[in-house]
Amino acid sequence: MDEILRYTLRVNRQLFRKFRYIAESEGRSANKEIEQFMKRSVRDFEKEHGEIVLTDQEN
Repeated sequence: MDEILRYTLRVNRQLFRKFRYIAESEGRSANKEIEQFMKRSVRDFEKEHGEIVLTDQEN
């Protein structure tokens, strides 16, 4: 199974343009900036609530 999930994101255009600006200022693509944001969110959640244990493979 491919480890890379493709996901369509629906978001306000102006908000995304601003997000892309931030990503570029960090030297990342918008996609990589989203990935970093997700990693931080999971890390912070697990730090407060404990490790998230996945019981099955979801898409």
